[in-house]
Amino acid sequence: MGRTIGDQLTQSIETAIMDGRLSAGARLPSWRDLASQLGIARGTVKVAYDRLIDKQLLVSHGPAGTRVSDHLPSRAPVARLMTPHDPFLSLGMSAPGAPPRVFQLGVPAEDAFPATTWSRLLVQASRKAGRLPLSYPDPRGELGLRREIAAYLAVARSIVCHEEQIFITTGFTAALGLIIDVVALGTSKAWVEDPGYPLTRAALALKGITAVPIPVDGEGLDVGFGMATAPDATLAVVTPGQQAPLGMTMSLARRRALLDWSAASDAFIIEDDYLGELQLKGRAAPALASLDADERVIHVGTFSKTISPALRLGFLVAPPRLLDRILRRALFLSPAPAAVVQIAVASFLAEGHFLRHLRKMRRLYAERSAILSEIAGTMTEDLNGGGLALVIGLPEAVDDAAIVCRARAVGLAPSPLSSWYAGKPRSRPGLLLGVTNITQQTAQISWETLQRVVGEVTQISVGSRL
Repeated sequence: MGRTIGDQLTQSIETAIMDGRLSAGARLPSWRDLASQLGIARGTVKVAYDRLIDKQLLVSHGPAGTRVSDHLPSRAPVARLMTPHDPFLSLGMSAPGAPPRVFQLGVPAEDAFPATTWSRLLVQASRKAGRLPLSYPDPRGELGLRREIAAYLAVARSIVCHEEQIFITTGFTAALGLIIDVVALGTSKAWVEDPGYPLTRAALALKGITAVPIPVDGEGLDVGFGMATAPDATLAVVTPGQQAPLGMTMSLARRRALLDWSAASDAFIIEDDYLGELQLKGRAAPALASLDADERVIHVGTFSKTISPALRLGFLVAPPRLLDRILRRALFLSPAPAAVVQIAVASFLAEGHFLRHLRKMRRLYAERSAILSEIAGTMTEDLNGGGLALVIGLPEAVDDAAIVCRARAVGLAPSPLSSWYAGKPRSRPGLLLGVTNITQQTAQISWETLQRVVGEVTQISVGSRL
């Protein structure tokens, strides 16, 4: 005999309580609201609630509602899905709410964030968003933010564009996905820097694109190698402002060669403006897009390293020839994120806080980089041009991933250099040490702790080869 609706509802709520999906003290919907939602009689919901109250799983608080009991019977632990250990995933995720760790890449200084100013702007943005008309927003994002970004890019990155070309996205990876869907087919090839951002290679693979690793040297991407190895590529993803992770700036000759290749090959270039505005030494080079006369460069930036990665806010600048195609894709599949954060960031830019914050951060990060460089001494490889990470070389036999694993167990968060390479033969071990959250007080002891870990793993690695 089939179970009644009341039986099914009782069982469903009881199971949710016992496996922890409804935690102690959680408030349940009223009879009226749940009945309306499920399309059943209020009496049926009341019967289910009463049964669970009798089992001491629910407690009625009268007008205050019905809640899950604070005194639940003991239950067997529930098996949960665990995130697999994957070096790509570990680069894109951290523990919820956890503060940045020493040596962690890709995060700004926690102790220098303008929290008071940001809180005020966020409250104001919430009020403004609450007065917005009840209609679908522009899929490109808030007009105010797009105007501020266009103005900022003109001044700071030498890019001439209009707000119609700006698309707000949920970070770099969302922009990358949007662009790939427009300019690359599943059988396409794409040049990627080697070493280069692992998540870019992973994203291309998920889209069915063949990533062709192209080595970098002191001038950036080796365009000649790319033309000899994969002349039929239709896309290149580069970090010309500060190469990720080594930090050099792409030379003017290489930039022109890359642009000439894209025009001759009917290819497109994704410019990941990785730390372009946070150059610590000298003047930041203009964006590659500022030299693009053939509308081949799609410039991508984010606020992750300048304000906070928690914003999940980025943008792309669509060249005119791709504007309609990207707009259609954004409209149907990838619209801009919610308005509140966009409005707050627009105010942050419009009131001058952003440029003041960047000026403060450049000075602070330069000081912290110098502190760590002095402590590390000759172990530091002089590869970067003022980037936010120091490169520490390691002997060929040492497992840098094992060092990182042990370092995380003692509260440090270096990154393994080898994971940024596509593979042999160019891959080499090393450590990337972020400088943004180093302080005078923590630098020495953190370095000494890391050195102990390196020594332990090196001894194991060398011993295993004897």
